[in-house]
Amino acid sequence: MKLARAIHFDESDMRVYASPARTGEWCVAGGFEFSNWSEADLTGKPRQAFSNGWLGVETFGRVTFVAVTQIEPAERDALADALARHFVDVYGAPSPEAARPVAEAEIDHMIELCEDHTPNTLLTVARELTPSGVRETFRVIEAQDAGLEQFAIHGSLDE
Repeated sequence: MKLARAIHFDESDMRVYASPARTGEWCVAGGFEFSNWSEADLTGKPRQAFSNGWLGVETFGRVTFVAVTQIEPAERDALADALARHFVDVYGAPSPEAARPVAEAEIDHMIELCEDHTPNTLLTVARELTPSGVRETFRVIEAQDAGLEQFAIHGSLDE
């Protein structure tokens, strides 16, 4: 089973998101956060989170890139618990037990996005508001195998 972790290539996420995700934390798309948004909500850092941010399931911060990797069933269960608690604390779900199926569905959606990709494949998300709600599209950046010639030092031992 595969899921994705937050990855940073530079410090830009620290500047563009009000609450950046921590490098290495498990992530989901997190589009549910924007289900009641309108164009008026799309300004500044919230706009960046809406446009391109994955949701970290530990800090509930945002990140631009995630990398596919293996996840163990026990880790998945812990994430479902954390996300269900988040639904209670932030969105007013009646209980973690009531929120658990929705949390599992969000995580399962991310597992489905990751399942056909090799480890270290990068994913990005792009969102837009449409008359029928939030539309998400996903981009895949395949992991590249490094060739030996990238690391070999060529020269002569006869010198």
